[in-house]
Amino acid sequence: MATYLVTGVAGFIAARTTEMLLDAGHTVVGVDNLNDYYDVRLKQHRLAQLTTRPNFTFARIDIEQLDLLDPLFARTKFDAVINLAARAGVRYSLENPFVYLATNAQGTLNLLELMRRHGVKKHLMASSSSLYAGQAMPFREDLPVNTPISPYAASKKAAEVMAYSYHHLYQIDSTILRFFTVYGPASRPDMAQARFVKWIDEGTPIQLFGDGTQSRDFTYVDDIARGTIAALNTSGYEIINLGGGRNPVKITTLIEKLEVLLGKRAVFARQPFHTGDIKETWADISKAGRLLGWAPQTNLDAGLKLCVDWYRANQSWVKDLKY
Repeated sequence: MATYLVTGVAGFIAARTTEMLLDAGHTVVGVDNLNDYYDVRLKQHRLAQLTTRPNFTFARIDIEQLDLLDPLFARTKFDAVINLAARAGVRYSLENPFVYLATNAQGTLNLLELMRRHGVKKHLMASSSSLYAGQAMPFREDLPVNTPISPYAASKKAAEVMAYSYHHLYQIDSTILRFFTVYGPASRPDMAQARFVKWIDEGTPIQLFGDGTQSRDFTYVDDIARGTIAALNTSGYEIINLGGGRNPVKITTLIEKLEVLLGKRAVFARQPFHTGDIKETWADISKAGRLLGWAPQTNLDAGLKLCVDWYRANQSWVKDLKY
């Protein structure tokens, strides 16, 4: 059994990944700064599912705080660092680009430097499909991604190339996972699926940017967590897409599916298309299949039903979250 450091452990993807690692018998040290980018009550809900587990330890640390991370590495021998802490979201990165660079780039550098100092040889990091803006679909890992159209995407690119530098210089095995529109129960309130469920149910107008024909390669959170864990077995420097791998689904189609599940019609408040958004995403996942033996298992209809079921089961407190 291994010991892993998981950053951003109270986050949507990291919490589910940690659960799976603990279920497999591994030991996890989780760190998170519990910032208020979105309602902290949701982070606390996820964290509460983990803190009862005997092989889980939590420390409230920001990955920007090198001085606080160093003692953690000094007293624990980690088999790998799974860096899932990030400032996420394209639109907010235009409002406050500084925090994106600080967390996504400087935070990644802090972890890599501590790995070098303390002899940790496996690094795994979450990146984003946002890097592929303007490229031909389906998106392959070998496409040039040198023209990011948002500070969020630019900060992820910076983290990827820093990871390559530390692989080249210090032989740290580094796997970059580019996630494609992850959704699922207990997801961030600013994510489309979460907002749409709540807004349709309450009769609140959906803030729809553009005409709704923009499309995404939706990927269920459990599939992402499985792929993340599988990627711990890779070596060298690899960039791997984890996505649904199917034809992209239009936002209007997503809304229609949720209308059926909720038994209610959506009301719309239409907004201009946001220039920082990517129009379509579609992952080529053949590399993930070849290297990881991975393929998504949960289709969109099944995944959305699980989201609605979770929302209804937790509606007594979820209704008060800030969306």
